[in-house]
Amino acid sequence: MKIVCLGTGPFAVPTLERLCQGPHEVAAVVTRPERSASSRRKVPPAPMRLAAEAHGITVQAPASVNVDEGLEFLQSRQADLLFVCDYGEILKPAALAAARLGGINLHGSLLPRHRGAAPVHAAILAGDAATGVSVIHMTPGLDAGPVLAVRSTEIGEHENQVELEDRLSRLGVDAVLEAINLLSVWDGVSPIGQPQDPALVTRAPRLRKEQGRIDWRQSAIVIDRQIRGLQPWPGCDSLLMRPCDEQPLRVLMERAEVADDHPQSSTPGAIVEASKSGLWIATGDGVLRVLKVKPEGKRAMEVADFINGTPLPDGSRFVSADD
Repeated sequence: MKIVCLGTGPFAVPTLERLCQGPHEVAAVVTRPERSASSRRKVPPAPMRLAAEAHGITVQAPASVNVDEGLEFLQSRQADLLFVCDYGEILKPAALAAARLGGINLHGSLLPRHRGAAPVHAAILAGDAATGVSVIHMTPGLDAGPVLAVRSTEIGEHENQVELEDRLSRLGVDAVLEAINLLSVWDGVSPIGQPQDPALVTRAPRLRKEQGRIDWRQSAIVIDRQIRGLQPWPGCDSLLMRPCDEQPLRVLMERAEVADDHPQSSTPGAIVEASKSGLWIATGDGVLRVLKVKPEGKRAMEVADFINGTPLPDGSRFVSADD
């Protein structure tokens, strides 16, 4: 089967690698245009671009795949199927019609749960015990097509978004191959796949920077999910107030866990205990043990290194940015 892959980020890369090894022909890779770099840092090339170039595959990055330039390129490939994953733009009917069998999309959730741009983050934030990947036969609606293949997995107790997304990207490879096999014998007319139940739809919209502000009045369980679920962006931060400082220090919480051995004993945000093995911080329900932090303007570090450079006298506490 002749396939055009549309992807930008890393989630689609394991599937592209497998397609390059199998019987199908990858006719081209379409990515989003590269962002312009600021004067302070260089923006690296998109992971899908790097993977395609390593295999000698033609790469195109139109401003939009839904207007003349993008449509003409898709049509010129004369593909049987579009494989879409982590691309960054919703395909309209004209783009889907550029391939004989339309398009399939690899999505990082068990649809119809967590439709949208941030499904892996949403699963952790919601406290889901399990998640997975779904491959749908695409329609113009957002993540709304019939499901062709599914793979599921449990979410680790301490697993963060980066770790879970990496696992799901690899889990999706076999699901995509299963969907391609189904479509290879499809007559193009008969119903295919499992329709999604509209009553079970939940949303996973794009993340906002303000979601990373920690409210210590929340429970330790909720804050732990927030820290794990919002990696690597926007991350979760709080302001450290010390009696010896005129200005608070913004601290990004990189890794934490719920401290079951510390009962609630202080006001939310208060530092209950500080040692080389962690910072124990009171919350609205329970205590959170912070293991790794990133002070503003510095590298990420273990709590032991943080305490060495930032003593925490009595009365030190964390407050929300909005307090």
